[in-house]
Amino acid sequence: MNTQLLDQARRLSVEDQLALVEALWDEIANRNAIPPPTDAQIAELDRRLTDHEANPDDVVPWSEVKAAALAHIGR
Repeated sequence: MNTQLLDQARRLSVEDQLALVEALWDEIANRNAIPPPTDAQIAELDRRLTDHEANPDDVVPWSEVKAAALAHIGR
């Protein structure tokens, strides 16, 4: 990684840093260059799938999840 470039980015305001991150992510997505999941992410997905397969009725409807999330943020 170019440490000089990183140092320049660190000197930006938080607002500009966020704009930079968003622009970089959009560029990566436009190139379909999304990195594959990490080993830890794969393990978590496997754990969740195994849990779901063992307990297929242990689910929460999307409407309840959404309502709880909106209530949590005060909307």
